[in-house]
Amino acid sequence: MFQALPKTVTFAEFLNWKPDGGCYELHDGVIVEMQPVGDHEEINGFLAGEVTYEFKRLKLPYIIPKQALVKIPDKESGYSPDVIVINQNHLSSEPMWKKSSTVTQAASVPLVIEVVSTNWKDDYAHKLVDYETFGVPEYWIVDYLALGGRRYIGNPKQPTISIYYLVEDEYQVNQFRGSDRLISPTFPELNLTAEQIFQAGRSSTE
Repeated sequence: MFQALPKTVTFAEFLNWKPDGGCYELHDGVIVEMQPVGDHEEINGFLAGEVTYEFKRLKLPYIIPKQALVKIPDKESGYSPDVIVINQNHLSSEPMWKKSSTVTQAASVPLVIEVVSTNWKDDYAHKLVDYETFGVPEYWIVDYLALGGRRYIGNPKQPTISIYYLVEDEYQVNQFRGSDRLISPTFPELNLTAEQIFQAGRSSTE
């Protein structure tokens, strides 16, 4: 769930306004407060843990910060992904990192994951186009409630993980459901099924 605030601001104004607590994004100049629910956060935590284990196993210079912003070029937009993998080797050339935890270069962001909530159109439309333009090599959309439109996840709708990856600056997509093992160009040895990820967001009492 999210709440949009009506005032239009620049990205610099957004950074000056942004409080330390809470999670906020800027969508074409409009401040949006992100308010994820419990099962959404369980999936976030599960994925962050699995991906962290994988890049540590491979001894890659990556981190997953608690909150970081991706500044979209030539737009008054900045996104705070549910899970963002940052390449620490590139942070020395990021002019906004030290003061605002903001990345402006695609080389700093090997992977972004968004877990779909009620504002699914942001993940499948605006963010998809913007991450592609920015040059994020790999972008996951984890639609555990099958909220996305049929044009994106098919008919009948069912829980789906869409993994977009850049080929000659354009996104191609593979989709995974049920017992399908995910295929990640960034982490080709990652051993996860779609159902394992969906299960992470379900109460143990169910």
